[in-house]
Amino acid sequence: MATEFRNDDSEVEVELQEWLDSLDYVLKQGDPSRVERILRRLRIRAEQEGIEVAPVPTTPYINTIPVSAQQPYPGDLELEARIEALVRWNAAAMVVRANRRVDGIGGHLSSFASIATLYEVGQNHFFRGPGEDGRQGDQVYFQGHSAPGNYARAFLEGRLSETQLDHFRRELQPGGGLSSYPHPWLMPDFWQFPTVSLGLGPLQAIYQARLNRYLDARGLKDTSQTHVWAFLGDGEIDEAEALGAARLASREGLDNLTFVVNCNLQRLDGPVRGNSKVVQELEGFFRGSGWNVIKVLWGGEWDRLFARDTRGRLAERLGELVDGELQKYTVEGAAYMREHLFNDPYLKELASHFSDRELGALRMGGHDPVKVHAAYQRALAERGRPTAILAQSVKGYGLGAEVAGRNVTHEQKNLSDQQLILLRNVTALPLSDEEAMQAPFYRPPQDAPAMAYLRQRREALGGFLPARQGPPAPLPAADPKAFAEFKDGSDRPASTTMVTVRLLGSLMRDPEIGRRIVPIIPDEARTFGMEGFFRQFGIYSPVGQLYEPVDRATLLPYKEAKDGQVLEEGITESGAMASFIAAATSSYTHGVELVPFFWFYSNFGLQRIGDLVWAAGELRARGFLVGGLSGRTQLQGEGLQHQDGNSHLLAYPVPNLRAYDPAFAYEIAEIVRHGLREMFEEQKPVFYYITVGNESYEQAPMPEGVADGIVRGMYRFRRAELAKPKAQARLLGSGPILREALAAQEILKDYGVAADVYSVTSYKELYRDAIAAERLSVLHPEQPAVEPYVARCLGPDGGPVVAASDYVRALPDSIARFVPGTFISLGTDGFGRSEDRATLRDFFEVDRRHIAYAAISALVREGGLPKSVAARARRALEIDAARPAALES
Repeated sequence: MATEFRNDDSEVEVELQEWLDSLDYVLKQGDPSRVERILRRLRIRAEQEGIEVAPVPTTPYINTIPVSAQQPYPGDLELEARIEALVRWNAAAMVVRANRRVDGIGGHLSSFASIATLYEVGQNHFFRGPGEDGRQGDQVYFQGHSAPGNYARAFLEGRLSETQLDHFRRELQPGGGLSSYPHPWLMPDFWQFPTVSLGLGPLQAIYQARLNRYLDARGLKDTSQTHVWAFLGDGEIDEAEALGAARLASREGLDNLTFVVNCNLQRLDGPVRGNSKVVQELEGFFRGSGWNVIKVLWGGEWDRLFARDTRGRLAERLGELVDGELQKYTVEGAAYMREHLFNDPYLKELASHFSDRELGALRMGGHDPVKVHAAYQRALAERGRPTAILAQSVKGYGLGAEVAGRNVTHEQKNLSDQQLILLRNVTALPLSDEEAMQAPFYRPPQDAPAMAYLRQRREALGGFLPARQGPPAPLPAADPKAFAEFKDGSDRPASTTMVTVRLLGSLMRDPEIGRRIVPIIPDEARTFGMEGFFRQFGIYSPVGQLYEPVDRATLLPYKEAKDGQVLEEGITESGAMASFIAAATSSYTHGVELVPFFWFYSNFGLQRIGDLVWAAGELRARGFLVGGLSGRTQLQGEGLQHQDGNSHLLAYPVPNLRAYDPAFAYEIAEIVRHGLREMFEEQKPVFYYITVGNESYEQAPMPEGVADGIVRGMYRFRRAELAKPKAQARLLGSGPILREALAAQEILKDYGVAADVYSVTSYKELYRDAIAAERLSVLHPEQPAVEPYVARCLGPDGGPVVAASDYVRALPDSIARFVPGTFISLGTDGFGRSEDRATLRDFFEVDRRHIAYAAISALVREGGLPKSVAARARRALEIDAARPAALES
C-alpha cells in the first residue's frame, strides 16, 4: 500500500526502483498502450488476491503533456510577450484611472493578471474571428472579471478609443464608456456573451456547442470548423450550474468545446480549496464525466527539475501539498521554498542546482505560452469528447509582491505610485517614473513590430474578438392560414395548451419558417400533448436511434433522429433555457434565424431559472417561452410545489420580456403572430412569455376590432346587457379566470348591476404603457397629462373595477393607481393545495362568486347599492367572511 512507501525504507525504495526500471524498459521497447495493458493486468491480479485497489480518478500533479510531446512554438515569443505586456499595462491603467477619478467605482486588476497569457495565446493562434461574412468564427466565453484585459487589447487593435477606456465603468459619459463586465446589451457590437453571473457561462457554452452540432445536422449551417471556448475561474465551479451539464457534453461527444479553467487557487475571500487541491478535484470530476483533461501546472523553468528527478519524488511532493501551502510559496519566495517545499535530502539536492533567483522565477503553467499553446493544440486535436484544460496561475501575477497571490488581491482596485513604477519595469514601457505614476494609456506607433504582428495574427485568424454581429435579413411572414382557424372559436372544449400545440404544429409545417422553429422541451412533451411531434419532426440525437423503442408499433412512437427538430432536454429547466438562449441568439452567432419555443411547467420556469431569463434579455434573445400548466388554481391535484401564482410578476423585472396570459385560442394566435412579426420581421430585441393551461372549455370567437387590444394588454370582451341597471361595475379577468368574470357578470344581473367584462392579456404591457405615460406627464407639467392606455380603455365612468387573476394580487395591483375610481384586486396569494379547480378558486377567492361579491361590496361602500344587498349577496353566494385568508393558511 502507498503508506508503506516511506523515504527511509530502503528495501521498499529498491523494489520501487526495480518497478520503475521495468516500466522504463517497456516504454522504450513499445508504445504507451503496452504500459496500459500491463497496468490493467496488474490491477486485476491484485483484486484476485483480495487487495482492494482504489480507483484513480486523477493523475500525478504534473503537466499532462510531456516536454517530448511539445511541438515547436509557431509564433514570435518575444513580440507576443511585448503585446501581452502592453495589454497588461493598459488594463491596469484603466482600472487605476477609473478609481482615482471616482473612488470605489470598482474594477478588477488581479483576475486578468492571472489569465492574460491564456487569452494571448488564444488571440495569437487559436481564436477564429468572424471572417468576411461575420459569421464563421469561434464563440469565446471570456471570464467576466477579466474584462479590462479585453478592452486593453481592443484599444491596441484600434477598436476602442482612449476616451472609452478613460470612461471604464462610466457608460453615460460624453464620448461613450465601457461596461463593467461582458454585457452584450450595453455593447452589442463587442461582447458575445454575458459571463459575470458566475456559473451561467459554462452552462451556456455547453449548450452553445450542442446547438452548433444541431445546426450542422439539420443542414441549416456548416459549423464543423466552429469551436466554443469557455474561460472560467476555479472558484466559479462551486456554482451548481457551472458543471451541471458536463455529462451532456461528453454524452454527445462535443469535441467542439474546450473549457479553460483558470486555476489561480483563489476566490474573493481566500483559497478556493485551502485544505485540498482544486486542480485534482476538477480533474477527477471531468475525467469521471468523460472529458479529456489537460493539466498545465508548471512553466518551462520547472522542466529541468523534473528531468533531474529520476525517482518521481518532486511530482510526489507537489501532489502532497494542499493549495493553501502552494499559495504561500508564491508569496514567500525562494528561501521559504527551499526550506518547506524541498524538505528532504533528495529534494534539497535537486534544488541545489538552482539559484534563489531561478527558484523565484519558476512560473506556473498558465503563464507559459509554450505550455498553454501545447494544451490548446491538443484540445483541438481531440476527437469524440470535450476537453477541460486546468491551467495553474497566480492571481495578481506581475502586479508586485504586495498584490500577487495575496488573499486580498481580488479586491485590489488601485495601485500606489511605487507599484505602478514596478509594473512599468515589469512591462518595460518607455515611461519615466513621473509618467508611470500618472497611469497613462500607452499604444505604440502603428508601424511598431508588435503592433504589426498583432494585426497580422488577427487577420490570419479571421478578424478581431470579441465581436458580435447584428441579425441577418428578416424572416418572411408565416402563412396567415396558420392563425385564421382560431378566429371562429369552437364549441368543442379545448385547453389553451392544446390550442398552442396545434398552432405550433402548423407553424412547423410552414414552408417559409417551419424548419427554423426549434421546440425545446424538458421531458414534459406528453404532459403538454406534444408527443405527436416525435414522429412528425423527430427528436434530435447526434447518433440517431440505436434501439427499437417499445412503442414502435403505436401511432406516436418515440423517434430519435440525427436531423431531428425537437430538442428533448430531459429534466433540466436550466439546461433547456440554455438551449433556448443558444437558439434565440443564433442570428448573432451564426447569422441563422431560429424561432425557439421553450415549453415548461410555468412554476419551474422564471421562478427557477430567473437568472438565465435575465441573461436571455441581455443577449437580445428572440423566441417564445411557453409556461404550461400555469396559474395557481388551473392545475388541479398537483399541489403547492407545482402551482404557479407568481411567474407573471417575475416577468416584470426583465425589460424586454413581453408577458401574456391569454384566455382564448384567438388571443394566443394573435399574440404569436404579433410576436413573430415583432421579433423576426421587424427584428426587435424582445422575447415573449405566454402562459397556457390544461383546463378544457369552449373557445370563444374573436370579437371585432380587438386585435390591437390583445397585443396592448386589454380589451372589452363583453358589454353589460341590462336594460335599467341599478349600478355599474367593470370586471377584469385574465387567463382561465376570465371565464369566472363572465360568470360573475351573469350573477350581478340578479342584483341589478350591469358589469362590462374586459380580457386582460398582459398586465405587464399595461404597466409599461402606464409608467411611460406617467413619466411624460411628470416631465411636461405645462402640457395636458398623458392618459395611459388602460385608463382610455376603461373610460372615466362605469363603476368600480374588480380585477381577478390566477396570480398574486400584486399583478393587477401594478396598474391600480392608473385606473380612476375604486379598484379591487383578487388573486391567489398564499401556498397552493392539492384540490380540484372549483375548490381551489373558492379557497383563493377568485371564483365567480367572490368576483361578483367584490363588485357588490365596492358598490355598497360607494353608496351605489344599499347595505342590505351586500348581506343578501353574502348569504346567497355562500361567502364565508369569517374564514382566514389563503395567504394566512
